[in-house]
Amino acid sequence: MSAFITFEGPEGSGKTTIMQAVADKLQQDYKIVMTREPGGVKTGEKIRELLLDGDAMDERTEALLFAASRREHLIGKVMPALENGNIVLCDRYIDSSLAYQGYARGIGISEVKSINEFAIDNMYPDVTIYLDVSVEVGRQRIVENQRVQNRLDLESVNFHEKVVEGYKKIIHNESERFIIIDAEKSIDEVVTDTYNSIIKYLEKL
Repeated sequence: MSAFITFEGPEGSGKTTIMQAVADKLQQDYKIVMTREPGGVKTGEKIRELLLDGDAMDERTEALLFAASRREHLIGKVMPALENGNIVLCDRYIDSSLAYQGYARGIGISEVKSINEFAIDNMYPDVTIYLDVSVEVGRQRIVENQRVQNRLDLESVNFHEKVVEGYKKIIHNESERFIIIDAEKSIDEVVTDTYNSIIKYLEKL
């Protein structure tokens, strides 16, 4: 059995932490492959360096680079893992581009979607976990955890508020694919809620 499950949310929502904890629990019963975007494969990781640690760039260039990294990652890691019967857990995917570049950058969700649909060739996730947290709580967590901040972390509060607005619009339009988790609860509660939601989906397959 295979399934493609992505994790989305604003900065500080705990995606990486929650995904790792959920993977540890799922590995008791399933074959799990964890990965991330941008990155996941050698070419994708090189593009990640440009996107997150490089200088400021044109917003359309940014959107195209994310799509290029996504294509390499999909072909090089996600699809082979699914073909081998794994449950793939991915930290960010197409919805991040729609929310960040499409909505927050102002390029347009439909425009960025068309770029990415060319890249993914209709390979949408089976399920997307959205870790719902306010901009204020997310930014506070980043500071408290002393996480190294990348180029997107350092954008204005207004930008990050637009990211959340963008996600809400995407979820409204594709509600059947999303599972919304209250990520302002304790880590243990968020892990439990996320794990139970994924198990409920997998048991239906």
